[in-house]
Amino acid sequence: MFRLSTKGRYGVRAMFDLALHYDEGLVSLKSIAERQEISEHYLEQLIATLKKAGLVKSIRGAQGGYMLSREPSKITIGEILRALEGSLSPAECIDDIEKVDCPRADFCVTKKVWEKVKEAIESVVDSITLQDLVDDYKKMTANESYMFYI
Repeated sequence: MFRLSTKGRYGVRAMFDLALHYDEGLVSLKSIAERQEISEHYLEQLIATLKKAGLVKSIRGAQGGYMLSREPSKITIGEILRALEGSLSPAECIDDIEKVDCPRADFCVTKKVWEKVKEAIESVVDSITLQDLVDDYKKMTANESYMFYI
């Protein structure tokens, strides 16, 4: 079964939080950790990876914090997941990152299935932006007085 790890799931939540507070400027790791119920230590690791991938930028110091490197409408869920999870391929034989030579590749009927699964996953995650999540969240909470979590 293809499943995202906590890195991918928590990373999307952290990026959603940064997108939700995008217009407010820098956001502290502590505030993200509290709102999203993620360990601050684990969040530091995720943010470091996202920063290395160019999705997040930071400013050090007492007034420092983190923010998205681009507008929420310009960052897809696919970018975030690839930065944190690596390949989204359901099978090694079609992995973009670590090509595996399979002796059955030329005659493998199931390879086509895995390629279609990969294409479907990528199509979905590449079509959803952080702004889409923010918009959905605002619709969900428009008439509510409590916070929803993703």
